[in-house]
Amino acid sequence: MDLDKDLHACAPLSLVAARCMTHKAIQLLTLAARSNLEPEIDDSHSSLRWDATSKRFLSQPMPHDDGAMLIGLSLSPLRLDVVQDGTTRVKLDMEAQTTEGALQWLDRHLGQSGLNPASKVTLPYELPEAVAKLDLFSAQTASVQLTALAAWFDLANTVLSDFAKNYAYLEPGPSPVRCWPHHFDIATYVQLEAGSAEAARGIGIGMSPGDESYGQPYVYVNPWPHLDPADLPDPPHPGDWHTDGYVGAVATAEQILTLVDLPDALLSFVESAFAVGRAGLEA
Repeated sequence: MDLDKDLHACAPLSLVAARCMTHKAIQLLTLAARSNLEPEIDDSHSSLRWDATSKRFLSQPMPHDDGAMLIGLSLSPLRLDVVQDGTTRVKLDMEAQTTEGALQWLDRHLGQSGLNPASKVTLPYELPEAVAKLDLFSAQTASVQLTALAAWFDLANTVLSDFAKNYAYLEPGPSPVRCWPHHFDIATYVQLEAGSAEAARGIGIGMSPGDESYGQPYVYVNPWPHLDPADLPDPPHPGDWHTDGYVGAVATAEQILTLVDLPDALLSFVESAFAVGRAGLEA
């Protein structure tokens, strides 16, 4: 993957179809995990991670008699993978696959390892309408967009992982970098004090590939509790303040692509916005 080339391969606003298709496809990974793992209080058993080596999403490992299985999703080309002992054992090309067909394929391979079928689980959340109604995967028609989308997740994973490492001294500190299949964002949450996440101060840092607020990928830094929108300093370059529904610093893909020396420049934005948010919470 040539990160800079792939990020610039197509306009950020052109990624909507690829985003919806991938958002629907990753539900297969989380269904398998939900069917075979004990629930965690924070729902992290259902989360995914971006594997920087193979450039794909991976489910949480599902133990069975012969080791552990992970379900992977590669974006370019769009492909479902069964991974055991670090090796991809079987693959399903998602081109022209239906959701039902992909589920049947996944159930078969889960069953061969004595694991529960993914199809017997119901998601505990609603997907956006455009994602929910999508049934036929068509990878070839959006190959450039899928490649660009993968590059955005790869960039975000690099920046978030570096940030979490830089601020590991904080207590309780940054969470692992996870991709959440509900909203399809990849994020770490920095809890700044002990207590429940709802009550304790903290800052969420992540990348969304786009949603109803922004029709393109964007990086966000959201302090909790919300800062006062009437008392905000100038936003860190190249971002703006988002104040509709939450108060946080946001840099859209179009703004990010004006930066030189990615991912270092994006990490600088995140760290600057984190410093502003932390100061505001401690004021």
